[in-house]
Amino acid sequence: MRTLSEHILDIVQNSISANATLIEIIVEEDKINDLCCLIINDNGCGMDKETLVKAVNPFFTSRTTRKVGLGLPLLKQNAEASGGSFSLASELNSGTRLTATFKLSNIDRPPLGDIWETLYLLLLSYKKGNLVYLHKTSLGEFSLSSDELREVLGDVSFQQKEIRHGILELIKSNLEDIKAIK
Repeated sequence: MRTLSEHILDIVQNSISANATLIEIIVEEDKINDLCCLIINDNGCGMDKETLVKAVNPFFTSRTTRKVGLGLPLLKQNAEASGGSFSLASELNSGTRLTATFKLSNIDRPPLGDIWETLYLLLLSYKKGNLVYLHKTSLGEFSLSSDELREVLGDVSFQQKEIRHGILELIKSNLEDIKAIK
């Protein structure tokens, strides 16, 4: 995975598989301390202590369709390679919290990528709960909630061309306004 957006997509898919009804994605940029922090919280089924320890092993997966699970190990590797850190906390029947930090100036820090496309895909595929995205910089913050979008749009499909364009433009322009990383 080359971008934070790809990591986010992978981790959120895990949260969806864990039957989460609330998934929070938080990106905090701190240029003064040269850090970018990615936090993903969910209220899914969580992991027991044994599974939590194995979760960052690339040769472990709880999925039956494959024999390796590279998402978490790759995110951990990318965070540590960029001078950052990685932590994973989970409690059975309560949810999971992932935190990955990256040195902003480190050449090995993955770029944010096309987060607007990733969020749009997640909005389309995640209908059982609320997906919340929060991006903070020193210039402000931008937040997006799937519940709020559904409330505003009513029965209008996110797949309609005008709606898709509007959602993508909303995300892009707000991230530009707060000078989010690329």
